[in-house]
Amino acid sequence: MSKGPWLDDDEQKAWRSYLLMQRTLETHLERHLQRDFGLSKSDFEILVNLSESEHGRMRAFELGRSTQWEKSRLSHHLSRMEKRGLIRKEACESRYPEIVITTDGLAAIKACAPAHAARVREFFVDVFGPERFAMLGEAADEVVAAVGKHCETDCALGS
Repeated sequence: MSKGPWLDDDEQKAWRSYLLMQRTLETHLERHLQRDFGLSKSDFEILVNLSESEHGRMRAFELGRSTQWEKSRLSHHLSRMEKRGLIRKEACESRYPEIVITTDGLAAIKACAPAHAARVREFFVDVFGPERFAMLGEAADEVVAAVGKHCETDCALGS
């Protein structure tokens, strides 16, 4: 399927358009989260994971796995969120504490999630339309699977 290591002009244009779309949309959404709700994209990601988990709590390694963040990044960010009262760390039977969403954290995600979802719909879902959006979802799953398959061998070797 590969034509060689280099992208042709059409592939390069599509790839760069995708990158520009991703950065533009991500920046726009993050600006609104910050301006309207005082949350960063990272805060939002943690709060979404916790609010959707059973009992509003997760082990730190589970959060790390679901966010794909490095351990140190996660630890530093959770400390900042804890100081702001959005989460708390609770001791449990293991060496590492559980991360728990607080009442303030739950209020923050409940306040911002509808506006955030509306922006995602307006600038992403509706732009694609139902048919192209379904195709995008399928293609995204295939890309994630291809990267996962690659990492089973290549990433395990430290690459």
